[in-house]
Amino acid sequence: MDLSTIVGLILGVVALFVGMAMKGVTPDSLLNIAAILIIIVGTAAAVVIAFPMKEIKRVPKLFGIIFKEQQLTADSDLIKMFSGWADVARREGLLSLEAKSDEIIDPFLKNGLGLAIDGQNADYIRDVLTEEVEAMEDRHSAGALIFSQAGTYAPTLGVLGAVVGLIAALKNMNDIDALGHAISAAFIATLLGIFTGYVLWHPFANKLQRKSKEEVRQKMMMIEGILSVLEGEAPRVIEQKLASYLSMEERRKLAAKNTSDKGAEQVVEET
Repeated sequence: MDLSTIVGLILGVVALFVGMAMKGVTPDSLLNIAAILIIIVGTAAAVVIAFPMKEIKRVPKLFGIIFKEQQLTADSDLIKMFSGWADVARREGLLSLEAKSDEIIDPFLKNGLGLAIDGQNADYIRDVLTEEVEAMEDRHSAGALIFSQAGTYAPTLGVLGAVVGLIAALKNMNDIDALGHAISAAFIATLLGIFTGYVLWHPFANKLQRKSKEEVRQKMMMIEGILSVLEGEAPRVIEQKLASYLSMEERRKLAAKNTSDKGAEQVVEET
């Protein structure tokens, strides 16, 4: 599970209910069927109208991406892998990596290495893999846009719900109790619209965008690694090149790990 998503949702709900309690509003006030219908169903209707059905069908999968931890190979492991491939390719030739291809799980990386082994030139491999990354980025952007648009529609529908509630209130001007209830229901619609828009839908869109950027970053890192191996660069050069994709903290950890590994190798040799 994606811990930040869960923690954020819990904090949002707690903030809402604690704030209501501090203002003397009971939680059952939110159980207004008309307001829920206008906001939730209305937002869903607007989204369905705005997007083609082939993209709407992806919404359940998008929720899975939002709530599941992103499963990406550690950058340090990728760098170590490319460094090892470079060492093997320089000693035994690029075709010797064909056995390594069967061990790769990631389809993108497997395809890229396969193109290199098949003898394709660097420009062709870069173009093919970059186009694949751009197509993936477009798909991710379309998914995030669904939630972003939902976040735009929901607050506006909250205003619509408030207007409907005020119309009902104006019909009961002579009944003070009914008038108060109708006005309360009107503002509940606004509350739900703002809450779902800015605590759910917009953050969900941002989470999808952040995960997409992280995946794109790693895919670009893979492209550089594959091309570096193809061009016969030294393992140390590849490590330095790919380290540019890491944060300063990750670079320090990688440098410390390399130092530790070299120390261990030296001890083995001396033994």
